Amino acid sequence: MLFKSLLLLLGLSFSGLLPADSGGKEILKMMHDRYAGKWYRTLTFNQKTEMYQNDSLLQTQTWYEALIFPDKFRIDFGPSDSGNSVIYKGDSAFIFRNGKLRAKRKDANDLTFLLGGMYFYPFDQAVSKMKELGFDLDQSHEDIWKGRPVYVIGAGKGNDTSNQLWIDKENLYLVRMITLTETRKEEGLFENHIKLGGGWTETRVAFYINGKLVQVETYHDCKANMELDPAIFEHDKLRKWK
Repeated sequence: MLFKSLLLLLGLSFSGLLPADSGGKEILKMMHDRYAGKWYRTLTFNQKTEMYQNDSLLQTQTWYEALIFPDKFRIDFGPSDSGNSVIYKGDSAFIFRNGKLRAKRKDANDLTFLLGGMYFYPFDQAVSKMKELGFDLDQSHEDIWKGRPVYVIGAGKGNDTSNQLWIDKENLYLVRMITLTETRKEEGLFENHIKLGGGWTETRVAFYINGKLVQVETYHDCKANMELDPAIFEHDKLRKWK
């Protein structure tokens, strides 16, 4: 999920880089300073979704997605008029099947926050939310990921058993995320970023559970700052938006 200040980029290049022992809060502050007030408010795209089991492709679908930062996100599964959708709003998710609301659950969709939503909150609130998500802001290090330098928030060097975010050092966007529970390790890889409306968006995402590939997403027709009717995120009934 553009940054216009050449002066800041030059400053980072020559004198503004964080020291290697900086904590995660300082890295988060640098991200927030760069993008708060500049990141795009809305995003739409369609997504090729490949689902895997035991390293074999099971099925491929097209999903249609729309969001309004910081906390509204909608996915339409299959044809956009199928009525099979999920709407994330605030801390809840609403699941529709054949146009009817079938279930509601508590789910704030953490990625909406991590991939742009954080820039629409005051910094202190972003810090609090990051802690709620289980990232230890007292732990960080620098590393290399796919040939590029990164900051890692949430873990020391060589530690892959803690929740952590890998942040591209130059552009300050998320490239890797690891989260853990008692029974599984989840990993997301965010790739092929493009500049978009004051920020960035990844256009390829791969998800792994316990080291096994489970899903690959490829984004197409990404559009930022489009006019979106907030009513398409209401859950009293499913409204068409395409």
